[in-house]
Amino acid sequence: MAQEKGSENSPLSLSFSGSGFLSLYQLGAVKALRELAPEILQSAPRVYGASAGSLVAAAVVFQTNLDVAKVMLETAAEARKTILGPFYPKFNPLKNLLRSLQQLVPDNAHQLATGRLHIAVTRLSDLKNIIISDFNSKEEVVQVLLCSCFVPYYCGLVPPSFRGVRYIDGGCSNFHPFFSLKSILTVSPFTGEIDICPRDCPVSHFCIQISHASFQLSLENFGRLIHALFPPQTTILTQYYCQGYKDATCYLNQTDKMFKSPFKKTLKTTVRCRILKRHCVDILH
Repeated sequence: MAQEKGSENSPLSLSFSGSGFLSLYQLGAVKALRELAPEILQSAPRVYGASAGSLVAAAVVFQTNLDVAKVMLETAAEARKTILGPFYPKFNPLKNLLRSLQQLVPDNAHQLATGRLHIAVTRLSDLKNIIISDFNSKEEVVQVLLCSCFVPYYCGLVPPSFRGVRYIDGGCSNFHPFFSLKSILTVSPFTGEIDICPRDCPVSHFCIQISHASFQLSLENFGRLIHALFPPQTTILTQYYCQGYKDATCYLNQTDKMFKSPFKKTLKTTVRCRILKRHCVDILH
């Protein structure tokens, strides 16, 4: 799939699927790309994201990778404090996200994002998918990110609005924006016909396309779906983060454009992932 997408003279856009708490996987992949092939991130003309994937897309545009990872780990820790988890009445992920975005999103976010950051949202009135890429202020960028991440009932009862129109989770109508285009590098924590994603046992090879996304029908993917909505322990979430780093490195190796000695680089990547794991475990302290 990687061989079909673009050429050295045509930079790839990026697309991040909906991911819930497994956006940590995507953030791990972004970190690998930033360290090993920064030109891929820097030259991407458009960066797409849906649901929590929109936060990862914003992290690419605003270069706030580890800051977003910290937000996700903190929110997950908060969700695990009660038996009901994220469905505990006092748990408000959108409120936590708003507070964090106001700190993380730069003041000139609208200038950086307009025309480059493309966020998928679902219009509440007709459930139509809308891609928003035009912003007049930092506040508008924050508001659109909140709209794309708003899962009905999970995040509350009253959806946020943007310019007077209410929107809900972008993944409801477009789980992985433009994932099938040849000019896009796709990243998802769910196995499917995706450039950077986990690779499950080839025995479970049957893939389906739903909500503009590719999913492999496997027990592993079902488990990931549960973890995306009901966050596991921090140690498991950091494993997803490291897996994203490893899978992105494998993608770069397979393209045969970055490394002349994949075996040696894989050894270095394994050591690097151990360091990343320790860092993520300590990030809340």
